[in-house]
Parts: sequence; C-alpha cells; structure tokens
Amino acid sequence: MYKHDQRIVLTLDAGGTNFVFSAIQACEEVVAPICLPAASDDLDTCLSTLIKGFSLIKEQLKDEPVAISFAFPGPADYENGIIGDLPNFPSFHGGVALGPFLEAKFGIPVYINNDGNLFAYGEALAGTLPAINAQLEASGNPKRYKNLLGITLGTGFGAGVVINNCLLTGDNGCGGDVWIMRNKKYPEMIAEESVSIRAVCRVYSELSGEDATILTPKDIFDIAEGNRPGNSDAAIRSFEEMGEMAGAAIAGALHIVDGLVVIGGGLAGASKYIFPGIMKELNRPISTFAGRNFACLQMEVCNLMEAEERQKFLENRTTLVQVPSTNKHVQYNSHKRIGITVSTLGASKAVALGAYSFALQQLG
Repeated sequence: MYKHDQRIVLTLDAGGTNFVFSAIQACEEVVAPICLPAASDDLDTCLSTLIKGFSLIKEQLKDEPVAISFAFPGPADYENGIIGDLPNFPSFHGGVALGPFLEAKFGIPVYINNDGNLFAYGEALAGTLPAINAQLEASGNPKRYKNLLGITLGTGFGAGVVINNCLLTGDNGCGGDVWIMRNKKYPEMIAEESVSIRAVCRVYSELSGEDATILTPKDIFDIAEGNRPGNSDAAIRSFEEMGEMAGAAIAGALHIVDGLVVIGGGLAGASKYIFPGIMKELNRPISTFAGRNFACLQMEVCNLMEAEERQKFLENRTTLVQVPSTNKHVQYNSHKRIGITVSTLGASKAVALGAYSFALQQLG
C-alpha cells in the first residue's frame, strides 16, 4: 500500500534488553539499524537512550522524517502515548508519557502500539494479505480477502486484527487481545498460560518427567526432531497442545474477524508440530440439543503450508446463477473459505512495516 511512498518514518524494536533503531521509506529499511542497551531499570537513562538512538538514525537521513512509530510493551494508553507499569521495564512506574516526550524532543508525531497489532497491520498491508490476493488473481480466482487475524507466539500470546485495511485498536486499546481469552484446558486461567514459551516448557516437563527449567523451546524442538537427547514424543506433544489451546482461541476470534490467519513470533519455527493442534480445533464439530451437527466455523479452513490445501484454497469455485425472469447471470460464491499460514516476513519485519504503515495511515 505504501511501497511507493517517499515519506520516512523512524522506527524502534523495543526489547527489555536492547533497543534497535531504524528508519523505513517505501516499505524498505533505508539505514543500518543501531542497537543500544535498553537500560530498562533506569528511566532517565532509558529516555536518554531513546533520544540518542533516534537522533543517530535521523543524522543518517537525507530527508526529514515525518513521524516516529514503534511497538512498546503494555499495559499502556497507546492512543495518548502513555506507558503503564511494565514487568520488563521496572523504571516505567505510574504511567510515563513516552509519546508526548518524544514529540516534544523531535517535533514530529509519535505513534506507539503493541507488537501484536503492528504485526497484523504489517502482514495485512505489506505481507500475507496482498501476497495471497496476488496468488488468487494469478489463479483466475475473483475472490479477494480484506480481513486478517495476526497471531504472535512467543513469550506471550499476541494478536492483532485488521478489517479492510483498518487496524482494530478498540475504544480502550484492547482490540485483538486474545491472550486473556478463556483457556480451553484450564477454564479459570488465561489462554496465554497454555500458549507461550513457558507453556511449552511446562507441558514438556509434565509429560516427560524431566526438569525443563534449563531448556528453551528451541531445545525442545531439537528433542522433537531427534537432534537432542530427550523424550521426543513429549516434545512433539508439548507443541501440539499449545497449538490446540491457540486454536481454540483463534476459532473464537474468527467468528468475529472472518479473515485470513497468519502466525508469527519466536515459536512459529515449530509450526510443523503446532499446526496439527490448531487445525484440529478449527475443524472441531459442535452440535445442538436437537442433535444437529455443525463445523465450529462457517468457513472451511485451509492450511496454506500444505501444497494440496493451498491449491484447494486458490481454486475458483464460483458459479453463475440466473436472475429469475431474465437472461442475466450473476456470480455465486457458495463455498466459504479462509486460510491459515506462517509469516514469510518474520515478526520483526512485519512489526516494523506495521509501524511504518500505521504512521502514514494516521497522517493521511
């Protein structure tokens, strides 16, 4: 959408350990990123680091940037640029007006959002959504998708929703927050307790009887692959269970979103073990007291990571229906389908593109 836009936006990848600063123009990074320690335990040092990082990036640019836009952990009042109490940033206590602070320093608009929202926005405007629509066009299929649910699997369970190129932030900045949905396996707990890095490690410990406190999900993936000693079946099942729990939340969200689903984040690399659980949930049947059975979603879900499923998704099954009492015909698409896939951009790039696109969309 903004591939030919010459405006420049300063961006930031804000981690608890490091801040990575950059700048994007026409959906491409135009400078070498600069990495500085986050100093998350000292507010003054942290703020000084932000000024230094953006200033160093700005010095590399030939043209003036039009905005600053980036993802920052919540809780937050993103609309007003205020960051709340953060576990990974102990110095952010009582509400820090980060957006207005940076606006005052640089004299340009500042837009802050969460990474789930910006991941989804990047995928919707510059990633999965336009790529799949291009494949549909190349296949002669007139169907075009306008909505997307972006899911990030990593330290937490993140998500964002884009409806017809508009990011769903919600009246309170809580749009797309799947992490706090009800946990299918433990109904009194949040979904994130079963859809996160800590969940994979916990389930592996439960199933294998081994201490997984020193293991990372990459270690558990290597065990599943047979490349590291351990209980391979337990490792595979730990990812499958996470997929099942994520799938239950995704199914609930899809009743509202009705669009494509793209998965990203640190755990997406284990998609071969996660997707079976997700697909199992998305295809689960439900019934009524009268004994009628339904698929849990009105749309057929195609796993776009599988060649056969992708081909079925791209197939044009539109028919022509005659208008009564006339010789005219109209197209009839009776087959409802959506697809689920893994990000090809990667979460970091998708978030950066989302931040860039969001800033330009806000500027108009």
